[in-house]
Amino acid sequence: AASKLQSAEKLMYICTDQLGLEQDFEQKQMPEGKLSIDGFLLCIDVSQGCNRKFDDQLKFVNNLYIQLSKSKKPIIIAATKCDECVDHYLREVQAFASNKKNLVVVETSARFNVNVETCFTALVQMMDKTRGKPKIIPYLDAYKTQRQLVVTATDKFEKLVQTVRDYHATWKTVSNKLKNHPDYEEYINLEGTKKAKNTFSKHIEQLKQEHIRKRKEEYINALPRALNTLLSNLDEIEHLSWSEALKLMEKRPDFQSCFVVLEKTPWDETDHIDKVNDRRIPFDLLTTLEAEKVYQNHVQHLISEKRRVEMKEKFKKTLEKIQFISPGQPWEEVICFVMEDEAFKYITDADSKEVYGRHQREIVEKAKEEFQEMLFEHSELFYDLDLNATPSSDKMSEIHAVLSEEPRYKALQKLAPDRESLLLKHIGFVYHPTKETCLSGQNCTDIKVEQLLANSLLQLDHGRSNLYHDSANIDKVNLFILGKDGLAQELANEIRTQSTDDEYALDGKIYELDLRPVDAKSPYLLTQLWTSTFKPHGCFCVFNSIESLTFIGECIAKIRAEASQIRRDKYMANLPFTLILANQRDSVSKNLPILRHQGQQLANKLQCPFVDVPAGTYPRKFNETQIKQALRGVLEAVKHNFDVVCPVPTIKDLSEADLRIVMCAMCGDPFSVDLILSPFLDSHSCSAAQAGQNNSL
Repeated sequence: AASKLQSAEKLMYICTDQLGLEQDFEQKQMPEGKLSIDGFLLCIDVSQGCNRKFDDQLKFVNNLYIQLSKSKKPIIIAATKCDECVDHYLREVQAFASNKKNLVVVETSARFNVNVETCFTALVQMMDKTRGKPKIIPYLDAYKTQRQLVVTATDKFEKLVQTVRDYHATWKTVSNKLKNHPDYEEYINLEGTKKAKNTFSKHIEQLKQEHIRKRKEEYINALPRALNTLLSNLDEIEHLSWSEALKLMEKRPDFQSCFVVLEKTPWDETDHIDKVNDRRIPFDLLTTLEAEKVYQNHVQHLISEKRRVEMKEKFKKTLEKIQFISPGQPWEEVICFVMEDEAFKYITDADSKEVYGRHQREIVEKAKEEFQEMLFEHSELFYDLDLNATPSSDKMSEIHAVLSEEPRYKALQKLAPDRESLLLKHIGFVYHPTKETCLSGQNCTDIKVEQLLANSLLQLDHGRSNLYHDSANIDKVNLFILGKDGLAQELANEIRTQSTDDEYALDGKIYELDLRPVDAKSPYLLTQLWTSTFKPHGCFCVFNSIESLTFIGECIAKIRAEASQIRRDKYMANLPFTLILANQRDSVSKNLPILRHQGQQLANKLQCPFVDVPAGTYPRKFNETQIKQALRGVLEAVKHNFDVVCPVPTIKDLSEADLRIVMCAMCGDPFSVDLILSPFLDSHSCSAAQAGQNNSL
C-alpha cells in the first residue's frame, strides 16, 4: 500500500555543512505525494545537541514509531553521530527498542562511514525473509574495521599520489589519469573526493617546498664561490657588516654574473624557482640568516687563510736559517729540529711538507746551478776526452777525484744520481753544443729564437694575407672618412647616393664599399680607425675651411705617430690618406683659392694625393669626378703598399746575399730574445730567408 509523505516548508539538505549557510546553496523543497514504501529507517541523534532536549526527541520518535508501525513495514532505528555519542542517550534508545517487537538499533557514524551501509543491508534483510536474520555489528567493532580499511586505502592512495613528481601537476589531470585505478576508486569510495584532493594538494605542496629547499641549498652552497669572486680582498671587508658588504658587491663589474635582482620578491614565490639553468643567486636570498652566516664564515676563512700564509712564510724563513739542511735531505730527518717552532705548530702537516718541498726545490736548483758553474771552472778536466766515445771509468774516476774536494760537489751528496747526470750532460754539451744537449732545456736561446721567428713570421704572413690578399683583384674597399662638423657624414652620404646597394662602378669594375665616417673631434678616433672587423684600405680626409684643414693635418700626424709606436699596426703607417676639398657654394671666389693652395701644401708635406674641386659650378659640396679620382688613388696605393710591405723573396740561396750577418747570444743572458730581434722583426721587409727555415731572415 502507498504511504503519503508530507514535508511542509521542509528543505532537503545534502550535508550538515549547509546548515546556517542556506543562502549559499540551492533552495530545494522535498516533494509531497504518495509513494510505495517497503521499510523505514528511523534516525535518532545520540550526540549532545545544542539547545535541544533528548527527552523531547525521544517522545517525537515514539510518536513517529506508533504511526509507522501501523503500516506493518519493517523498521530499523539508526543511532546517528555515535562518534560523539552520549552514553546514557544511547542506552535510552536501546531500552526504547527493547520494549518493541522486532525493533533493531544500528549504531552509526556518517562522519567516519561506520555501519551506514549496514543500516540499509539490515533493513533489506528484514523486508526479505529469505535473507535470514540481520547481523548487527557493535559500533566499536565496526569502527575498528572501518578505520583499518581507511588506513589501508589511505596508504595505497598516498603511494599512488607519490608517483607524481612534478609539483606543477593539477588535480584535474592526475584524477583523470588515476580514475580507473582500483586504489584510487577504493579511497574515493571510503573517504570521498574532497579528502583525496586535499591529500594530493598536500603532496604537491611538499614537492614544491622540497624543490625550493634544494634550490636554496644550491644557492647557499654556491654563495662562497660568489663571495670569493666579488669579495676576495680581506682588507676591504674585514670590518664590514653584511649589509655594507652587500652594497659593495653591487658595485662589482661581475655582480650580474653571480647574482640576479628579481622584480618580485621573495624569490621562492616567483617563477625563478623553475629556471634551473640559471645558476645565479637571487639577491633577496642574501637577506636571510643563512647567507649572513656564509659571509661571516667567508671573512673568517680569509682571516685564517691570511694567517696560514703568513705562518707558512714564517716557517719557510725558519728553514732558510737552518744551515745543515742539504739538497735532497728527507723531511723526516728535519722535522725533529722544528717541532718547537711556532709556525710549524700552527700550520698543518700537509702545509709543512709543501713548504719544505718548496724549500728543497730552491736549494736543489741553486746547488745544481753552482755545480754547473763549477764544471765550467774546471774545463781543463774535459780537454782530452774522445769526442766520439763515452769517457772511460778511469777518466770518470779522475774527474770525480778532482771535483770531490769542492763544497759545490759535496752539496749534491744526497743526490748522487742527479749529480752524475749533470756531469754527463755537461760532457755531452761541451763536445756537442746543440739545443738538444743544452743545459738550459726549454730556456735554450736557440729554441726561443726559433719559436719567436716561427710565430712572428706566421703573424706577418697572416696579417698581410688578411689585409692585402689578392690586391691586384681587390673587389671590396674599406674606406675611413675623416672630417669635421659632420662633413665626413655628408661625403659618405654622397658616395652612397652614387652607389647601388653599397656597390660602386669604377673604370668598368664593381667595387663593394664599406664606409666608416668619423668626426675628427671624436675621442674614439684611434679606436674606431682600426678594429678586428674593420681594417681600412684608405682614408678620405675632407675639409672646407682653414680650421678644418689644420685639424685634419693634426689628426693624420697623430694616427701615423700612434701606428709607428705599435708593432702590430705597422701596416697602419702605410695607410694611404687622400685630402679632398669640399665645394664652397656661398663664397667660391673668396675662399676657394686659399683653401686649394693650403690643401696642396699639406698634401705635399704629408706625401698624399690632393683632390681639388673641378672647374665649373656644382650645386652640391662633392662631385662624382672627385670621388672617382680619390678612389683610384686608394686602389693604386693599396697595390703599391702590398708590393712594398710584402715583397716576394728572390734569394734562392743564402750565398747570393750581398751581406750576411750572424748573431750570437748565450743561453742565460739577461736580455730577452724578443728585445734582440725586434729591430729586424719591425722592418717592413722582414721575411724568412728560405722556405722551411725558421732560424734565418
